[in-house]
Amino acid sequence: VIDAAAPVLVDLAEVSSLGDHKRLGESIAEVLQECIQSHVMVRSSISSHTKEQLDELANSRRRTKWEKNMPKEDLHIKQAAALVVKLEGNSLFSSGDIAGAAAKYTEALASCPMKSRKERLVLFSNRAQCHLLMQQPLAAISDATRALCLHSPINRHAKSLWRRAQAYDMLGLAKESLLDAILFINECSQSTDPDLSLWKNKVPDYAERLVKKQMRASWLFREAAIKHGSTNHHGDIGDIYGEEGDDSEWETASESDIENAVGGEAGNNGSWQNDEQEKAEHEKSSKEGSIH
Repeated sequence: VIDAAAPVLVDLAEVSSLGDHKRLGESIAEVLQECIQSHVMVRSSISSHTKEQLDELANSRRRTKWEKNMPKEDLHIKQAAALVVKLEGNSLFSSGDIAGAAAKYTEALASCPMKSRKERLVLFSNRAQCHLLMQQPLAAISDATRALCLHSPINRHAKSLWRRAQAYDMLGLAKESLLDAILFINECSQSTDPDLSLWKNKVPDYAERLVKKQMRASWLFREAAIKHGSTNHHGDIGDIYGEEGDDSEWETASESDIENAVGGEAGNNGSWQNDEQEKAEHEKSSKEGSIH
């Protein structure tokens, strides 16, 4: 049970709060640590991947305590160093070296201060994009989930929702993919982000296609689709949702996501985002809606 649950719980360890549950992530981390420490046999029976995840969590908690006593100037230096490495990763991504870019984002995460949540969100989300392109959906889900946990409010980062929706699709998890795709569309329509506001009152073509595909696969909302989308209640469900396209196109990220990952994600610090480039790419996405 620990081997199956621990990696998922580790991804949630940085949730600040959820509803009435305050410091939820910290509570999850404490329970995991206590469970492993109190059951020596548990650690000897879990997989090497789970051990790595738990060790990473323990190291992150030590870093958080250590950084609390660091001078602000030193933290600023660490953040600046992380930015330099991130930009190196963006350059590698742009040149097509996806594995190299992922390694740079990992390196940047190792030096970026733990309290720099927005910057770390960017790095996790960009690395999730790399995992998508390298056909590593489980790793993409993990990084996208971590990015969503770091976002404020939680689970509202549009790009990470879209990347996780695609990763779920790679694994054939239609319901999970559908829910994230719907959240992505909802976030685009309601966001005050100047980049995402370009999508207000619009649904990107590629998102619409994924929603239709997953509705067919999961049969969610079937009754509503029959009522509003078809007069033939006994027809093929494919007739209700429309013709199904080539599913293979969803195995890689959208062109807009790839280009946005190169340009960097949004943050309050202007050095972490090129606003004009982001705006241009979103405009291109709205016009083309292509999947590559």
